[in-house]
Amino acid sequence: MELTPNNPAELLNAFRTQNPTSPRLSWYGPDSERVELSGRVLENWIAKTANYLVDELDAEPGTLIALDLPLHWRSMVWLLAAWAVGATVITTSSSDSHEGTTPDPFSEADIVATTDPVAANERIAGVKAAPLVVAVALPALQMRWLGELPPRSLDYSGDVRAHGDVFFADESPEESDMAWQHDSATTNYAKLLPQGTQAPQRVLLEVRNGWNAVVRGALKTWATGGSVVLLDTAVEATEHLRSSENVTA
Repeated sequence: MELTPNNPAELLNAFRTQNPTSPRLSWYGPDSERVELSGRVLENWIAKTANYLVDELDAEPGTLIALDLPLHWRSMVWLLAAWAVGATVITTSSSDSHEGTTPDPFSEADIVATTDPVAANERIAGVKAAPLVVAVALPALQMRWLGELPPRSLDYSGDVRAHGDVFFADESPEESDMAWQHDSATTNYAKLLPQGTQAPQRVLLEVRNGWNAVVRGALKTWATGGSVVLLDTAVEATEHLRSSENVTA
């Protein structure tokens, strides 16, 4: 009997050992882009990203990582890698969420992963302890950042492939440590992975439903051995797509 993972390390092990060649994350993006990641491949991306965070950016439990990324298969990899390290991930509902009463996550973060390093550097101008800015190229086949990077900005896509294929954390976060801050809501590591006994499902999730719905839906699906089909806002959830992807929920 396969045990339900209770923490990010156990989830990565499940990707690696439980039906590792079966799809765990399928992404439909604009311009007919489709990326399918088996459990083994998804775990490999997470491991490389976690090693990159530790080796290149000195990430550790308690490090604050702001994701200035759209919901995407790469942002899901970043989330899981950051949690494997024991870091705290900060996300917002939109790029304007820092305005008003909510503190700008860039001013609090140690690391900012972004698709717009120029704008990110402009936002951190004047911040006393400016975070490291990591440029993330979204296209699956883009091997490096195209164009010049601002100072103190790193190229994730160009550097991550050089890092190890397996990740084991030197230290684990406490269950009470904060894993995720989305807008004003927080989730600690004890509550990150929901527990359940349902049969594995092939679950359709849509970017238009927002971070909270997508991330929690994906974690629930993966924790019970299922797989996720994630659709960009440019992609319609047609019956043909549901049928071709064997969606069950």
